[in-house]
Formats: sequence, structure tokens, C-alpha cells
Amino acid sequence: MSTQDAVAGAPTLEMVAARAGVSRATVSRVVNGSPRVSPEVVSAVQSAIEALEYVPNRAARSLVSRRTQAVALVMPESTAKVFADPFFASIVQGVALCLAGTEYTMTLLIESEVQSAKTRRFLLSGNVDGALVVSHHVGDHSYLGLTGGLPVVMGGRPLVPVQGVRHVVDVDNVAASEMAVDHLVDRGRRRLATIAGPQDMPPGLDRLDGWRRAVARHGLPDDLVELGDFTPGSGAGAMARLLQREPRLDGVFAANDQMAIGAYSALAAAGLRVPEDVAVVGFDDDRFAATAHPALTTVHQPLVEMGTTMAQVLLRLLAGEDVEERTVLGTELVVRRSTAG
Repeated sequence: MSTQDAVAGAPTLEMVAARAGVSRATVSRVVNGSPRVSPEVVSAVQSAIEALEYVPNRAARSLVSRRTQAVALVMPESTAKVFADPFFASIVQGVALCLAGTEYTMTLLIESEVQSAKTRRFLLSGNVDGALVVSHHVGDHSYLGLTGGLPVVMGGRPLVPVQGVRHVVDVDNVAASEMAVDHLVDRGRRRLATIAGPQDMPPGLDRLDGWRRAVARHGLPDDLVELGDFTPGSGAGAMARLLQREPRLDGVFAANDQMAIGAYSALAAAGLRVPEDVAVVGFDDDRFAATAHPALTTVHQPLVEMGTTMAQVLLRLLAGEDVEERTVLGTELVVRRSTAG
């Protein structure tokens, strides 16, 4: 019995061939997606497969096609951060939705920098057909130089050019952040501050750049900047430092919703009300933004769509198609109670 038919009692390739009236080799070609089979034969084989409830063996198919039918989703962050931040759950959901209608499965790789060599070995050892990378930092090394035919699609532009990586799915973080600042100014806020993200990540840099461009256009100071790491705790700490520097500030743009919600706690501890004393805008429109108290005004970026689009780009690359190297998704400002008045 072949590897393909190793499960005892299961329908075999020979049974499918007999029912379809074709050879075993023809059934194998259909199962492995060979273009050298007529549509009529493909239809007959697929009907036989469905009737017999035949399930092809993935390992055997890999030996024939040199494909694993698996892709890696690489998240160069700590496990605690990945499972606490809704950003990552939305990306996973988007990737899973795309792959659901295909034969591909997803392998999730969560890594700290000390695990990058392990991840790199996994990616280079023929375990997956391609990789998706999100939340990357300038010091990440697991996906660098993955030449030799392993396609990589990045969520967000790399901070520096990465050899062998050309395809990016992103939003315009600079323009979106300018939109957030314009909204604060439209609400009459003039003493503006920002809680910026990590400066070794493109979103952290670009959102700070957008904030600085916007306050410059409005003739406002650009020195009220404190850094966080996209976690609520870092947002609370940055907000407390900003209040020490400028107790009269009246508007804050946080580079993600988690830091904005952290800022709420620091404002409350200082006896300040949102939005009456300080208006707050976040970024992401994660699942906590609408239920925060008060509900958070934020820049909506389509995170589920980003995950889906990344997976679609990777599948097209694996199919040998020409794909645009940069895909930019739209953003919009969702206005809620945190900037009312």
C-alpha cells in the first residue's frame, strides 16, 4: 500500500480511479493540481472523490508537488503581547478567512528576538511554502535574506530594505495620523501632545512623522512627545510624563488604541476628564475602542482586511502570478465621545 493510502479502511487512490474510469496516475495528477488533465476528467475524478469521501494524504502530495500547502504567519513579538493586543487577533482572523477556501493551512510563529534563529531554521527547512510577517522591528532577523524561492509578504513596510522581500500590504500611517491631529484642531484643541510608538518600527516612526507634519501646518509646537511600546501600561506612563511637562495640554494623539486607553487611567488619576479637559484620539479601531469609557475616537485601519490581503498576495505569488509590490489599504477617522465638544 502506498503512503497516500496508508490509513487503514480509508478509500484508496485505486478505488477513486476505478470509480472515475481512469488510471491511478491520472487521479494523482488531479489531486496534485496538474494542468495536464482535461476538464472532463477532472470533473469525473472530483465526483468520485466526493462520492467515496476520499481525503488525499498531505505528506504524499508534498513529495509529488514539492509543496507543503502551509504558510507561516510570523509575529516577532512576545507571546504575552500577541495574545493581549487585539491587533494580532484581527490579522490572524483575516489570514484564516482567506485560507479557509483553499488547501493551505497556517502555522503561527510567535517569537522574541532570542528565538529568531529557531524561526529562521524553520522557514528555511521546507516546512512552509511562504511567509507572512507582521509587527516587525528593525532588529528582527528571522526573515532576512530568505532567498531561494520562499515568498515573503510583509504587513507594513520594512524600516530598511530587506533582501528578497518586495511585497508589502500597508496603510498610509503618515496621512492617517495627520487626519487625527486635524480632527483635534477642528475641535478647538491647541496644546497637543502625542504618545508615539516604538521608533524601531515603521508605524511608530510614520505616525509620529504624521503628527509632527500636522502640528507644523497648524503652527503648533511639536515637542510634547513621549514614547510607548503599544501597550496600555506604556500609554499610562507616557501620559503621566506628558502631564508633568505640560499640565495644561488639551489634546492627545496616541499611536494605537491600547496606549490611548492606558492614557485614560493616567488622566483620571490626575483628576482630568475626557473629553472635557483632554480630548484623546487613538489608532487601529480595535475591539476595545467602542466600549471604552468614554468611547474612543480613533483611526480605523482595516486589520482583518489587511490579513486577508496579505494572504491573497502570498497565494498569488505561489501560483506564479505577477502581483503589485505595494498594496495600500484605506483608513478613516471614527469619531466617538473622547473628542466631543
